Amino acid sequence: MAIIFDRVSAAPLNDRCEPVMVRTRDGIHLSTNIYRCSEDPGPTVLIRLPYDKNGAFSDIPSAAEYFRDHGYHVVTQDVRGKFRSEGATLAYVHEAADGYDTLDWIVRQGFSNGVVGMWGDSYFGFTQWAAASTGHPALRAISPRVTGTRLGELPVDEPNAISRDVEQSFDRVYLCSYFAGNDDFYWEVDWNSRPYAATIEEFFAAAGSRSTSFDMTFPEPVNPSPFPFGHPFEAHAIPVLQTIGWWDNCSPLQWDDHWTIQRNASWSLNEYLIIDSTDHMGNRLTSGSTAAATEYTREQALPAILDPTIEFFEVFLRNQAEHHSVPRVRWNLAHTEGFRVSNTWPPPGTHETTLHLTQDGDLRETPEASSSGLTWIHDPEDLVPSPSAESHDFLAEYPDEQTWSDRPDVLAFNGPTLNSDLDLVGSVTFTAECASTGPCMDLFVRLLDVGPNGSAHLIARGQQHLIRGTEGARLVIDMGQVGYRVRSGHRLRLHVASSDFPEFVPQPGTGEHPWLAVSVQRNEQTLIVGGQEGAQLILHALGVTA
Repeated sequence: MAIIFDRVSAAPLNDRCEPVMVRTRDGIHLSTNIYRCSEDPGPTVLIRLPYDKNGAFSDIPSAAEYFRDHGYHVVTQDVRGKFRSEGATLAYVHEAADGYDTLDWIVRQGFSNGVVGMWGDSYFGFTQWAAASTGHPALRAISPRVTGTRLGELPVDEPNAISRDVEQSFDRVYLCSYFAGNDDFYWEVDWNSRPYAATIEEFFAAAGSRSTSFDMTFPEPVNPSPFPFGHPFEAHAIPVLQTIGWWDNCSPLQWDDHWTIQRNASWSLNEYLIIDSTDHMGNRLTSGSTAAATEYTREQALPAILDPTIEFFEVFLRNQAEHHSVPRVRWNLAHTEGFRVSNTWPPPGTHETTLHLTQDGDLRETPEASSSGLTWIHDPEDLVPSPSAESHDFLAEYPDEQTWSDRPDVLAFNGPTLNSDLDLVGSVTFTAECASTGPCMDLFVRLLDVGPNGSAHLIARGQQHLIRGTEGARLVIDMGQVGYRVRSGHRLRLHVASSDFPEFVPQPGTGEHPWLAVSVQRNEQTLIVGGQEGAQLILHALGVTA
């Protein structure tokens, strides 16, 4: 089919700021806006992003004015090769050096007192980590939200490994949409036509430009380090406020950063967490919600998103309060109001519970005496559909997943109805022996909250790619961290499948590269249940289980 796309160019400049061009060490000029506050000189908030500092998508002017109105100078910048900035359009590669050079430029300006903090989501959360990796002395604190230092990494088969991550479709498409030139492109892959890669080539032809960043990942990856100065956690530690969403599809990256930080003596002393019932785009699950969550109103959005960072910067950029005044961990228990505070994650008082999967489709605390294999067919012509049309906007839809239980290629396991609330807090892990008649397989696991009316909503999920399917192996799937109240009268359900399409690139069943495969093949998948080694779901809860 003909490729249809929308091209979004730089939005008009506004008169609320001062536009300048910042020169980097290699002579490239980066388009930059300055929002000056009344305190001169004073601390500065730097925001570097690829989504147009003047555009509506991220609405950076509103965020900049909010920081400015709270006494901060603000510098916003299009990253290299995007919108009004010069240079080659390459994702991730130049953010460390360009961040350092921009910090150097800020401290030479008359409005700067030499103190800078950074704020932002997703890619402009990553630009904070890139700048922090340089160890620039002016950067005193960062506030990365829904992001990670491994943002943009694609899974690869490691030598002797039995499994790896499953590739999200968005990762390669993102490079084509946002890094095919100075402008942004909005388009969709034709998932009904193989090979999928052909659609990308058709898009490049229609757009009149291609993405060098995509070409560096496909078909063979070329991986220049995004941290040429060294990894951020090898740099001098600075205070960091990490904001994680329970339903953020990028949260595994941020949790990975958290656990790495906890193993680093200096960084662990400087980390603070906010964990909320939000997705990547900031939609929030309200208390008791059973329908799609609603975005904050404009009047609510800026205070809800920016006030915690401003409070953090008041301590670490202005020294207006003692460091211990900032809670180490603030977290929301989904379906309850407000934040809870603790010194660690998970908070004290959690205990582990193991639920065993049975041949009859139950989740129970005691395993069946003997093991058996449950099978289903992975059919690349009839894939298990992704419950949400847009994973970044998951809570805007908040899909009811009950009908997935009726599919023959989804194994469903149900726990008993609860007679009191169950507060799941901490890690969720799934482990099982599995195998395939095909060369490889993907395994997807989703933990659901089933209400009295049968509605089923996501609590946690995880997935792994088994590299050698016919050999079989035991997979241990990290389903992430949760803070979730399963209410009395509800029960748990677990879905097990081998596709989640199109959020994840599906296996063709032949062992070929999923983006290049033309032919497909049905595979039979096997999951072992029962016995001491059968499939298990390992949960953590606060208080007493029902």
